[in-house]
Amino acid sequence: MLSDPIAQPITFQPLQRTPAIISPTITGGPARGLCTDCGLSRSSDPKRCGQACQFIKPDYPRLEAAVHGRVRNVAKPDELFFGPHNRMLRARMAAPALGAQWTGITTALAARLLETGAVDAVLTMAPDADDKWRPKPVIVTRAEGMAECRGMRMGYAPLLALLEPALAMGYKRLAVIGIPCQVYALRAIEEELKRDLGLEQLYVIGTPCSDNTTTERFHEFLALLGEDLGEDPDDVTYLEFRADYHVELRYKDGRTKAIPFLQLPLSKLPNDFFPLTCRTCVDYTNVLSDITVGYMGGEGQQWLLVRNARGEELLKLLGNSVVTSEPGSAGKRQGAVKGFIKNVERAAGGLPLRKMPNWLRPIVGWLMPKVGPRGLEFARARVDMKAAETIIHLRREMPAKIKNMVPPHVWHLVEPYGMGPTEDEKAHSERSQH
Repeated sequence: MLSDPIAQPITFQPLQRTPAIISPTITGGPARGLCTDCGLSRSSDPKRCGQACQFIKPDYPRLEAAVHGRVRNVAKPDELFFGPHNRMLRARMAAPALGAQWTGITTALAARLLETGAVDAVLTMAPDADDKWRPKPVIVTRAEGMAECRGMRMGYAPLLALLEPALAMGYKRLAVIGIPCQVYALRAIEEELKRDLGLEQLYVIGTPCSDNTTTERFHEFLALLGEDLGEDPDDVTYLEFRADYHVELRYKDGRTKAIPFLQLPLSKLPNDFFPLTCRTCVDYTNVLSDITVGYMGGEGQQWLLVRNARGEELLKLLGNSVVTSEPGSAGKRQGAVKGFIKNVERAAGGLPLRKMPNWLRPIVGWLMPKVGPRGLEFARARVDMKAAETIIHLRREMPAKIKNMVPPHVWHLVEPYGMGPTEDEKAHSERSQH
């Protein structure tokens, strides 16, 4: 869990400039309690957190209507799982970008926005100079700068602390690449940014997120993985969770390894390795973005959820450089989800697979890509799992927060698994309707 220093406003230090990237020094610290350090607590008005935090009293219907012009239709199965969208696609760049996570669609979208002049700057993450795994919030002002932002980072990063400096520098048309908790807070203050700080245009490219942790804790995981594999964790240059139930590792010497999920050293991690925020996040697929770029429904490619007209505009920018097809779906998720729920209920910290015998893991790891849910059914399974995990952990650790933190659509997701709300867990507005 994050530490709890009193939040301090951001102070602006002299800028460190690269040819295409601006990196203001960010000071202060995260807010108290359930905080993923999106950056608002480090802004000139930390009180914004009270209205903008995903983990206080989220209002997804209001923001979905504001962003997409409508709320999700829970009678439409895929909107229940993935939020409002125009269409879903399996996609890959025709020429994969060197050093990119997957084929580089996310950074390519942002680069095209800068190339065409649609935006003045992009707020995103680059690797920290002292630690390639640590995310560093940056303002990218030219397309070539996006190459420095390719690849995976692990850790909390106060991205939204850059909103005020970017707007103060005269960058009024922005794109933001963010994870769900950052995007929710951004959308909650979007009208304020337009009204008070001169924001003229905003494109939001969202990536799914699950089970984030601190960069320091991620290094602990790499060390444990290195012990199991007999490898130096410092030699790992790339780590990617794939939709075929494997994690892909790349090394300095050019080698690659694919490790089944079930053989990861999760049982060796401390119970608080993943903070309560990430174990109770209800927005796996980043529903308030204009376009979500992930992997879960991609079956070896990336998975795009084009959510609104701005998302369509973004995808159009790639033209023939992106190859798309219809996503597939196979297998049944219910058994996997029920097994996950039992494991989370048994494990004090919610880390699954703790009780599986070591001899069984390779067998199940071999079977899952062949008989487990794949494509869109895999994505639905992960959304179901995250919804169930949220309920289990809140009931265990912060039951009083359930009625405010859990949106109605999440209760729809867990209902088939016998996890509906008690009378005390229903929001006041929901109780008043019955």
